[in-house]
Amino acid sequence: MLTLPIKKKWFDMIKSGVKKEEYREIKPYYDSRFKIYLPFESDFNNIIFRNGYRKDSPKIKCHCLIYRGYGKKEWGAEPNKLYYVLKILSVGDLEKSDK
Repeated sequence: MLTLPIKKKWFDMIKSGVKKEEYREIKPYYDSRFKIYLPFESDFNNIIFRNGYRKDSPKIKCHCLIYRGYGKKEWGAEPNKLYYVLKILSVGDLEKSDK
């Protein structure tokens, strides 16, 4: 399971189903987390987005596809910049045992 912190604006949009992708810069930090899933588009069922850095911050569990690509400006991406794209296929609440 991979836990990624996210700002409240994006967290709320993902939780409500409005935002369908999350972006992470292509840097060594994310290379090490995503390298086992790439270079191919990969299906990842256990990504946790956490609104903040505290252990008790709100969390959602997402089923995502991970690939390299370009993002949408309205969802926080810079034009013509390559990202790790986490395409959100489904969003679920965490079970008490998952928290």
